[in-house]
Amino acid sequence: MPYPESRPRRLRRNENIRRMVRETALRVEDMIYPLFVVPGQGVLQEIPSMPGQYHLSVDRLPDTVKDLRALGIPAVILFGIPSRKDPQGSEAYDDDGIIQRAVRAIKETEEEILVITDVCLCEYTDHGHCGWVTPDGRVDNDATLELLALTALSHARAGADMIAPSDMMDGRVGTIRRALDQEGFADVAILSYSAKYCSAYYGPFREAADSAPRFGDRRAYQMDPPNRREALREVALDIEEGADIVMVKPAMPYLDIIAAVREAFHYPVAAYQVSGEFAMIQAAAQRGWLDGRRAMMEALVGIKRAGADLIITYAAPEVARLLREME
Repeated sequence: MPYPESRPRRLRRNENIRRMVRETALRVEDMIYPLFVVPGQGVLQEIPSMPGQYHLSVDRLPDTVKDLRALGIPAVILFGIPSRKDPQGSEAYDDDGIIQRAVRAIKETEEEILVITDVCLCEYTDHGHCGWVTPDGRVDNDATLELLALTALSHARAGADMIAPSDMMDGRVGTIRRALDQEGFADVAILSYSAKYCSAYYGPFREAADSAPRFGDRRAYQMDPPNRREALREVALDIEEGADIVMVKPAMPYLDIIAAVREAFHYPVAAYQVSGEFAMIQAAAQRGWLDGRRAMMEALVGIKRAGADLIITYAAPEVARLLREME
């Protein structure tokens, strides 16, 4: 019915009514918190381009994870900065590597928290690319698959609950799934970076992880931002190869992709609110241009509304505290 019989504002006039008819709910259980692990002892060093985010040494992880669990955050995803780099990224699959030690330290302290490990080589290679580089400067897809499988197996042996390949090599999900199953890790899940775009929003992360390419860029393997249909093909291939959860990265510039994946596939969908998205809101809030808490909540609710079941976000602790205040 038209106005005056139809008055949508009736359902907006106080907070109790607004909560009753709210269509999208952001929960602390939806969030995964990234951690950057570095060599050394007693390291707790803020990352300049990501306010409130830190480089942590392994000995700092138990207390950090206890705090996260106290907030109700169910999962972390680990990124490692190795003590040394080489052309093959060999510390990525070293059983005594930085991530392997981090996983063991967390599991010895908080067994219930879900530990997800990023599987890629860019943090570990001296050239900064996500795979094996040929003498002519090309990333060799098929040669990289073996190294990724070795990395995934090493993480699983350390106790990782979930493997998250982020390299965007063709066939990596199937290769990792077969390797895990053959070694008795059938219960270790795969969260695949299925639609990972070659984005300008990764800048702060590359500083945090020291993973910027030393030459060229990643356009030959990460997705071209104008492409939508290709994302659906990528997701379909990853599901066929054995992915348990599929992910779109970044989130805010690709809400249409999240929505399309949600509509097309009956699989859990994750989204990564990447470092640039987080840093923009933080920078604007520091300058007084935005209410940072409201802007962050609005951004995350938008990602959920688009169709994400899970969100990787650097704001997870802050949002968990805010949600608790709102109860």
